[in-house]
Amino acid sequence: MGTGFTVILYAPDSLIAQRANATVSARMDTLNQIMSDYLDGSEINRLSETSGAASRGQNRWVSVSPTLFDVLTKAITTARQTGGRYDPTVGPLAQLWRRAVRQRQFPTARERRTARRAVSWRYVQFDATKQAILLEKPGMRLDLGGIGQGYAIDEAQKVLHQHGLHRFLLDLGGDILAGEAPPTQPAGWRIGLSSGKAQRETVTGTDTASIWLKNAAITTSGDLERHLDINGHRYSHIMNPRSGLGLRHFVQTTVLAPTGTYADALTKAFSVAKPFMRKRLLRRFPQVRVWIVEK
Repeated sequence: MGTGFTVILYAPDSLIAQRANATVSARMDTLNQIMSDYLDGSEINRLSETSGAASRGQNRWVSVSPTLFDVLTKAITTARQTGGRYDPTVGPLAQLWRRAVRQRQFPTARERRTARRAVSWRYVQFDATKQAILLEKPGMRLDLGGIGQGYAIDEAQKVLHQHGLHRFLLDLGGDILAGEAPPTQPAGWRIGLSSGKAQRETVTGTDTASIWLKNAAITTSGDLERHLDINGHRYSHIMNPRSGLGLRHFVQTTVLAPTGTYADALTKAFSVAKPFMRKRLLRRFPQVRVWIVEK
């Protein structure tokens, strides 16, 4: 998934640890082949290529793998719950911004309008009986970048549980999921919060704001490392699906949630939401805790 992945676990012996780690690595490879929109032959890209067929009179319900059906169901559900502030159909806009970063050239208003017309979670239909998906609008492109890493660490946790392992810490590019606490630290795993993304603390006694984490996930989104400076303006990589633009102001959001999937997606939703809407979202997701630094 284009980032580092760390697995820390406690096992009865080295053989069990090695087998568990190998199984987790294999699952990560499979998820990458399914969810990555950077890989031409990935399952999600093959699905995106069928978009709009129904509008041309073709029946293009596509049978997909259980994994893709599951992650897209979770993604669209979260999009609905957040009123589209997180949206996995943002792919056409994400493509524009990737090109803008490479070429240092701002997308034209016409390009943004064209891309925006293909973006909405409402254009994705599900058939649970046939495990099939239909993309209604021409030009749609799915992008799980806002939820995929969180979903992946949830899947890694399932693998470790299948091996009977419950004391672990998973860190996929700053998306962190903790299991039971280490045997030497019953409070949990110490996680730093103030470095721009949630990171595992390996040195004690620092002035980094931190929490103790166990049986929960935590993720931070911010533009300290990824942004576009052009024409005197700074645009975050965090995109507002409603406007089709990267955020124009600095915002760093950390979300603590029961699962990596929710933590990952909700950092984007809380980042783009207005303050009054953030309060509504908190009532909608009572199990999450949110820290926001905004300028």
